Amino acid sequence: MDGRDGMRAADSDRAAVADRLRVALDEGRLDLHEYDERLQRAYAARTYADLETLLTDLPPVTPTQRSGLAPAAGATVGLLGDQPGPAATRGVTARWLAEVWFPYLRVIAIVVTIWAVTSLLSQDLLYFWPAWVAGPWGAVLAVRTFTGLAAKEPQRQAVKRQRRRDRKQAKRAIKPDNPPPAP
Repeated sequence: MDGRDGMRAADSDRAAVADRLRVALDEGRLDLHEYDERLQRAYAARTYADLETLLTDLPPVTPTQRSGLAPAAGATVGLLGDQPGPAATRGVTARWLAEVWFPYLRVIAIVVTIWAVTSLLSQDLLYFWPAWVAGPWGAVLAVRTFTGLAAKEPQRQAVKRQRRRDRKQAKRAIKPDNPPPAP
């Protein structure tokens, strides 16, 4: 054993190799079974030589700035879990908040309208029962909003949405636009 190859590897070295293997899996360079085998061997590795043998047939990672491939234009969220920019994050968060709160606001508008109409028809100010709908539901939504924003739920949903869009576009690209007419 020469120099570095015989040195003991640290947990951070094993984690770096595991990350590189995950990237190779995401790129399609490894199948799931081979990834699992290599990952187990990475965490069991004792020396740098043990770790390097797991990566010898994989190309090195090229930063996107030096890559010869152009990034896809218009993508707001990367498929590998990249975070969107600040402007995109505001839009994603606003959309998520709208999805969470608009059903609540619609229902509250309906029940308050029903209460107002019944109060007008009875010519008396009735007990404000919509508070029993608005209060508990609003409290649950407030907790959901707080925990969802803390857990970055809007960004996760945006990534899922983008993946669905990409899959649909890939299916459309494969499917012929106009099948030949039947004779």
